[in-house]
Amino acid sequence: MQSHDAILRFTFEDFNVRGQIARLESTYQEVLEQCEYPDEVRILLGELLAATALLSSTVKFSGSLSLQVNTDGRVRLLMAECRNQADLRAIARLDETLESTSDVKLGEGKLVITIEPDDGNRYQGIVNFEQGSLARALENYFRQSEQLNTRLWLAADARRAGGLMLQCLPPRENLPSIPVSEEDWQRVTLLAETVRNEELLDLEASQTLTRLFHEEEVRTFDPRSLRFHCSCSRERSANAIKFLGFDDAMTLIDEQGEVQIDCQFCHARYLFSNEDVKSVFEEEVAPRGTTIH
Repeated sequence: MQSHDAILRFTFEDFNVRGQIARLESTYQEVLEQCEYPDEVRILLGELLAATALLSSTVKFSGSLSLQVNTDGRVRLLMAECRNQADLRAIARLDETLESTSDVKLGEGKLVITIEPDDGNRYQGIVNFEQGSLARALENYFRQSEQLNTRLWLAADARRAGGLMLQCLPPRENLPSIPVSEEDWQRVTLLAETVRNEELLDLEASQTLTRLFHEEEVRTFDPRSLRFHCSCSRERSANAIKFLGFDDAMTLIDEQGEVQIDCQFCHARYLFSNEDVKSVFEEEVAPRGTTIH
């Protein structure tokens, strides 16, 4: 696993547990370049990016998976999205009514997991966010909603982000599988508990696996590269105008001469003239991550 922006999937040969290790560097830096965040928020975004990459590797379709945290703390919103298991983007929103010296914390709120296949139905799961820990909230989600034992370890600093995920899978229909005993699950999770943040950030994934599970039979798969890439487009911006409505869009045209769509994730700007606006009203779909001026 040579890239510093990649995810490595692995399974245990002797029982039905799968895992992923994600490492992010340039992807994480490009996200941070989009906005000036306090150091504590940068770390939270890094952990969220790593978690989103880990979870996206468990879905087997073209589309997107996003994590969104809304809380009553100074950090009102954290959101990260991974499209097609490779393209990542993320943003944070702070409560500007609080002084900049206020503690940067997540507080209590909701964690929303959204899965949107290109072909298929949209799925959304919601879990309470009470413990101030993204990893624990995600573990609770899988335990409550998916009935899957899942453990996550997340780390980030000023330059890099990383994470490790283990998941105990149910027997696979029509496929031979070895059930996971409580003893096996406890053993591999106790081994994983020894992982240090520095290992998740500094070591190659294969080195981390060897260090943690050298006494287990582990099968690894080809790593998947990760990158910063925003899914905004002129077409999606046109959908935002449809959501605004024809009358309000034409009012903006009268007041400003054009409608301007700014992407919150990458700051791309899309401009629509009077004729452009009139041509887009066919179907109303509102994308995330756009601001209309």
